[in-house]
Amino acid sequence: MSTPRKAARENSSDALGPLRRMDGDPVFDEAWQAQALAIANRLIESGQFTGKEWAGALGAELRAQATAGVPDSSDSYYQAVLAALERLLDKNESVPAIEMTERRDAWAKAYLSTPHGQPVRLSRD
Repeated sequence: MSTPRKAARENSSDALGPLRRMDGDPVFDEAWQAQALAIANRLIESGQFTGKEWAGALGAELRAQATAGVPDSSDSYYQAVLAALERLLDKNESVPAIEMTERRDAWAKAYLSTPHGQPVRLSRD
């Protein structure tokens, strides 16, 4: 008999297959959420910032959301993850805020002009 976890692993079209709870539900709602945390982990491992700095930045973002009345949800948590990553990358000058904004704008322009089902391509401009 196949367990939900084993079935998820066997379904190669399921990007979150290896990241499922014992009940079969995904640990992450979307693959990018796992990727965001993996990026944070890799940046810690490479010395871009410490685990303590990461925890402090993420905690500050979550507190700011709570103060602003943002509902506590999976979506708001991962928005805080992204904001904390951006803040730390700007702080240590790995990716300054202006460059982050330019990259985000370029990505938005690219995906908005890409036909559905086609890969998004960033121009070199």
